[in-house]
Amino acid sequence: MSPFRAAEAGAALLLGLLLLLLTACGSRLPERAFETRPTAHPSGGEPLRVGIITSVTSPVGGQAFTGTRDGARAYFDALNARGGLDGRRIEVETCDDGGSGVGNNACVHRLVDERGVFALVATTALDYAGAPLVSRAGVPDIGGQPLTPAYDTYPHLYGIYGSSAPRTGKEPGWGGVLYGGTEVYRWFAREKGARTAAVVSYNQSASAAYARLVTRGLRAEGYRVVEEQVDFALPNFRAVAADLRAQHVDVLFDAMDTHGNVRLCEAMETLGVRVDAKVTNVQNWSSSVARDYARAPGCRDALRVTGASRNHQDTGHPAVREFRAAMGDRPLSQWQLEGWAAAMWFTDAARSCLAAGGGLTRACVEAYLNRPEGYTARGLLLPVRYEHLARPPATRNTCLSVARWQDGRGWVSQGEMTENCATVPQLGYRP
Repeated sequence: MSPFRAAEAGAALLLGLLLLLLTACGSRLPERAFETRPTAHPSGGEPLRVGIITSVTSPVGGQAFTGTRDGARAYFDALNARGGLDGRRIEVETCDDGGSGVGNNACVHRLVDERGVFALVATTALDYAGAPLVSRAGVPDIGGQPLTPAYDTYPHLYGIYGSSAPRTGKEPGWGGVLYGGTEVYRWFAREKGARTAAVVSYNQSASAAYARLVTRGLRAEGYRVVEEQVDFALPNFRAVAADLRAQHVDVLFDAMDTHGNVRLCEAMETLGVRVDAKVTNVQNWSSSVARDYARAPGCRDALRVTGASRNHQDTGHPAVREFRAAMGDRPLSQWQLEGWAAAMWFTDAARSCLAAGGGLTRACVEAYLNRPEGYTARGLLLPVRYEHLARPPATRNTCLSVARWQDGRGWVSQGEMTENCATVPQLGYRP
């Protein structure tokens, strides 16, 4: 279990599910399915090969899932420039699974069986159908984005947000139930005085299910909740915007894709509707906000984002400065920073094995990943743990990272993430 991160992952997965309704996903691998980037063998020894699986050419769009891959690549490039891992160069092999289960299985076979990668890093797969194969092969998958319940189901898989579930390979979570906390809603009530919240969803099963989870969390924190649902094919966002004004909504949550969010904000702009906060998730924590919400400045000014990693614009932090320097002039996103942190997690685990003198083995790397001490990637992540609890806790003390968009400044951190903490209830749901 990852405190509120499980719900955040549900929102990211929802994006893919909604768009898959519009675009059929065939079984043929995309033309760029295997993006192997060969690396020359260094004088210090044979390279250490790692794999990255990403749904690059999925129906969701070419840029939706590439951030983690790009961040991990940047980390390994910087590591190799410094001499690699104990003199061994990291050889990165990437595979685009096309966003399909068939493609994902093909990528797993390619990287694990044919190329013999030591580990997978920063996996971001819309349909992680190959997860059971990775688990059975005993290949550690480190720092992946939990777009599916795989990281709460299978051993040897370690998502970027951690888990407390038994992970026996049979069912996700505890008997098929995952748990998420209410800390996001607690934060807005405590810090912003929010009391009335709206949740906007489509009349589509995945969207409606996620909206029900958000609504439960809000009500558990004492909010009055205004539930809004629009037709997926012909949404009437003007009617929603008008009702938000009539209901005096303080904070707005959603269970929609980015396109739907932008259209809702444009409708709010047209009618002059304002809220104190329009909350989005980590997948939208990027520099594209100014472009996406160009016609909705009022809504853009209300945008807030929550997550479990340090704001990529927090240049006062040395680990963030190192990340930004490696990324150069590229547009930045939070998933890039989390991909960078995933690569660092793998590297720190491997270094611990070499320092112990027992040699670099998968078992040694996993012993590091399973330590009781939370991993923070030099302060880029809130502590990540894998606990294997027999029963889910009823409450948990959880922290979160919060940022606000401001024109001319970008994403501005709202408090220190290690201090934005509260003990909150854990609510069960079936993925």
